[in-house]
Amino acid sequence: MKDISVVFLLLALIAEIIGTIGGFGSSVFFVPIGNFYFDFYSVLGLTAVFHLSSNLSKIFLFKKGVDKKLVLRLGIPSVLFVIIGGYLSKLLQVHFLEIILGIFLVGFSLLFLIKSEIVFKPSARNAIVGGSLSGFSAGLLGTGGAIRGLTMAAFNLEKSAFIATSALIDFAIDFSRTIVYYNNGYIHKEELKYVPFLFVIGLLGTWIGKKILVYIPQKNFRKLSLSFILLIGIVTIVQLFITD
Repeated sequence: MKDISVVFLLLALIAEIIGTIGGFGSSVFFVPIGNFYFDFYSVLGLTAVFHLSSNLSKIFLFKKGVDKKLVLRLGIPSVLFVIIGGYLSKLLQVHFLEIILGIFLVGFSLLFLIKSEIVFKPSARNAIVGGSLSGFSAGLLGTGGAIRGLTMAAFNLEKSAFIATSALIDFAIDFSRTIVYYNNGYIHKEELKYVPFLFVIGLLGTWIGKKILVYIPQKNFRKLSLSFILLIGIVTIVQLFITD
């Protein structure tokens, strides 16, 4: 455990548990947490590797709930745009994009929480747009699950279907961006010592999250997911001002 931050690993576990309960993955918490310990590009690399293990766990535990049609409509544009975002991450200034992301998450989650009767039609167009935005954000900023969570919350899926579908899409995204980040030089030898721990945390956090999820009624699930996304947006904005 020499030179390993136990506090960081505990925070990663909490991020994984909340990400499983919320259904949008741990990166929305893991990326802001990681930025306190590593440089931005190292966080991108670690997030992609960490997510591969956590999403494999979710696919295994929630596989019966996968919405195959939504996987195709959300997943294909997500994979295409995560590759584009991953390559652009090396070229663009991410600071202002992170601010925009934080404002977007706060604004839209508040809209859905205040106007709970708003539900997007489960159309191919809405799925493609949401998938494209979440994939691009995941490649560029390391986190796109919250945008995908907003899209899927609008579709008002049953909670098992929500988590299983989101995890399968996320796995495809992470597999694609891991290759891009590796080519970009974001996966460094110094951080690889965390990978075995993060792999175990991905499995354990998913399992704990599933156990907790049993006690959350379906009627409260959409509101809980949106509340988590609101918190993520606030944390993202506050962190940017703290680190300036």
